[in-house]
Amino acid sequence: MIDMQALLRLRRGPVSLLICALFVLVANGPAAAQQTDLTEWQQLARDVFEELIEINTSHSVGGTLEASEAMAARLLAEGFDANDVSVTEVAPGEGNVVVRLRGSGSTLKPILLLAHIDVVEADPADWTLPPFEFIEQDGEFFGRGIADDKDEAAIYIANLIRMKREGFTPARDIIVALTADEEGGPHNGVAWLLENRKDLVDAAYVLNEGGGGTLHDGKHISNNVQASEKKYLNFTVEATNPGGHSSVPRPDNAIYELSKALLGIGAYHHPVKLNEVTTAYFTRTADLVGGEMGDMMRRVLADQTDQEAIAFVATEPGYNSRMRTSCVATLLDGGHAPNALPQRATANVNCRILPDEDPAVVLQRLRAAAGDAEVTVEMDGGATVSPPSPLTPEVLGTIERVTEEMWPGVPVIPTMSTGATDGLYFRNAGIPVYGVSGLFYDQPNAHGMNEHIPVKSFYEGQEFLYRLVKALSSPNIS
Repeated sequence: MIDMQALLRLRRGPVSLLICALFVLVANGPAAAQQTDLTEWQQLARDVFEELIEINTSHSVGGTLEASEAMAARLLAEGFDANDVSVTEVAPGEGNVVVRLRGSGSTLKPILLLAHIDVVEADPADWTLPPFEFIEQDGEFFGRGIADDKDEAAIYIANLIRMKREGFTPARDIIVALTADEEGGPHNGVAWLLENRKDLVDAAYVLNEGGGGTLHDGKHISNNVQASEKKYLNFTVEATNPGGHSSVPRPDNAIYELSKALLGIGAYHHPVKLNEVTTAYFTRTADLVGGEMGDMMRRVLADQTDQEAIAFVATEPGYNSRMRTSCVATLLDGGHAPNALPQRATANVNCRILPDEDPAVVLQRLRAAAGDAEVTVEMDGGATVSPPSPLTPEVLGTIERVTEEMWPGVPVIPTMSTGATDGLYFRNAGIPVYGVSGLFYDQPNAHGMNEHIPVKSFYEGQEFLYRLVKALSSPNIS
């Protein structure tokens, strides 16, 4: 322990003062080493970010209602009309907040800025840093929700407050919605709003998570725009058997039959099928990566049955998942006693289905892939429709222009998410969604231990979204 009183008794010369300052920094630890040369707007965003992170909104605790009320209090304190700030409770302890910055009254429909404020679970025992404390350390922000999705939530709130303080009147209303239970909880906030209060969130289109920039060794590589996402659907593969005593094995073992079916499903490759978004993605990515991979991508674009090119591109899992529907076994359950033949063996196969592909066709393929194994394959519910959003000049062209302003030469690449976001609810309701943030990451670890993002990237994303939203809400947009 540092004896600060003894240190302060040192002669007060310049060297001693420097030593004292260094000791204070060490004593306070790295988390205290905060960037101090922030603009007014960066400090505002940081303050909002810190407040959101330190409200535990994981599902075991709840907290999205508390977080929504905290954001509403900020907005009302900034002079937003109470009629334009709505907190909606979707379940006990779970809530959304929706705020509207009124435009000039033009006929343009609003734009909606969407971010979820629930987070996945985080056991402090699994982290080396406290998950629900906002920590700035070594040029990174740490905390659960830092990358998914409270960074964008904080930016949206801070930027909307900035616009109001600056007296900006957009040509169209700007809506910000921070919502509950995107991470799989039982009371999805977006679904609730669309069913119960669509008037609050009806818009021309939505800006959401799912995009973001790629960073490599500090260099900005591409600014990705999510304009499509796969449909999520589980399938149950099951084998049953009369069973018996394990001392008298029989050849038609339920576990063996299930294993045979899963090997067939695992070896099966769904056909390649590109849409407008993935065609744009591979076209632009081919130019970006170049070399043999770029050449093979161009071959796939020219011929979606070119098996040699498909096999080469598929060696990179992210590219493979964007070309086709993908299915993978994720859960197993079999047998009932260590000394009995299994009477039942079951597996869950999770599929991420292309937006324009019929789940019933996927079911037929899985049954065929299971071969002659004695199993049943059934859909577990249904998939929510999520049609691709059109790549309009209004949206994509504006994103390209603002990207060029901030990072000259960095390409904008439309992409299809291999996972799912709340965007699917809006797309299903006929409202296009674009995942775009201007937040560039090298190795994002959303949902991981010590979740973090670069401090510099957070402030860059804040400025990008400020410019983008102002541009999209200007009178020249039509």
